[in-house]
Amino acid sequence: MKAAFTDLHRGHDPKRFVLRGKFAQGEERPERADRLTAGLQAGNHTLHPAEIFGQGPRLGVHTVDYLRFLEEAAAEWKLLADASDEVLGNVHPVRRGGTMPLSLTGRAGWYMQDMACGIGPETWIAASSATDVAVTAAEFVIEGERAAYALCRPPGHHAYRDMAGGHCFINNTAVAAQYLRSVHDRVAVLDIDIHHGNGTQAIFYDRPDVLTVSVHADPNRFYPFFWGYAHERGEGAGEGFNLNIPVAQGADNGAYVAAIEHSARTIAAFDPGVLVVALGLDASSDDPFGGAKVTAEGFRQAGAAIARMGLPTLFVQEGGYLSDSLGPNLTAVLGGFEAAA
Repeated sequence: MKAAFTDLHRGHDPKRFVLRGKFAQGEERPERADRLTAGLQAGNHTLHPAEIFGQGPRLGVHTVDYLRFLEEAAAEWKLLADASDEVLGNVHPVRRGGTMPLSLTGRAGWYMQDMACGIGPETWIAASSATDVAVTAAEFVIEGERAAYALCRPPGHHAYRDMAGGHCFINNTAVAAQYLRSVHDRVAVLDIDIHHGNGTQAIFYDRPDVLTVSVHADPNRFYPFFWGYAHERGEGAGEGFNLNIPVAQGADNGAYVAAIEHSARTIAAFDPGVLVVALGLDASSDDPFGGAKVTAEGFRQAGAAIARMGLPTLFVQEGGYLSDSLGPNLTAVLGGFEAAA
């Protein structure tokens, strides 16, 4: 399988995020990509440097003002008196009315839904380059590959059209799906990250041309908490084109794979031309966030279940954090897909 990557992610190395009221070291570190690369090499997948596509694909999903904020915020932040080394909003309006202020502190809160998405000096370079990775891999599929993989870092599925969150800044999965819409009338997104892809859901929530399906831990007690419930089905023209399948926190291989298999019926009925898989590996039993107990065998079965859907498939890397099983789990899911394809 062809895999797209870039080393431009390395400058994004967040130092802190807030967890239960305390500053903790960020889990979204450059080493993630090294371990994922090792997983690709173990599976004999071919690595290809990303091409540069410019701002166009990002503007297909995100607003001009938001992208400008991501690009300029770190440099402007450095000019504030006694500022930290990362942009972190501490006032969040939750968009219940209100007006975006001129103050950078206020704009940080406006454009950042939580305190798990600190912006450093090279965050923009990393995040924008990740979309080039996603689009490069999408081009592999357009050119006729049965499947391709995008090693995107930072991840993206918590990013809204104009808001960052949960380690995510630009929604790589949504950018890829929108890019593929130039070729296919209908695109399906299957998110199997253990955290609900709330940003991806919101971006396509009122559209009938992109089906969004998410298998994730029940948000009643798990991030992102406010979104990802079964009653969220889309709105307007998009009603019925969003499916959430929450699983119990601590779900094992059987429950996780069964939920993915359950999604196949909805995806088949939608009859898409291509499937985009938001590939989170944080359902792992070894993942530091502890959302599920899926093993390498479970990921292998998940890959096989996705292959049986019989669609051209683009895997876009989302979550999955530092553990000894991160690389092997990627090897397993892609290997399971290839064996069953």
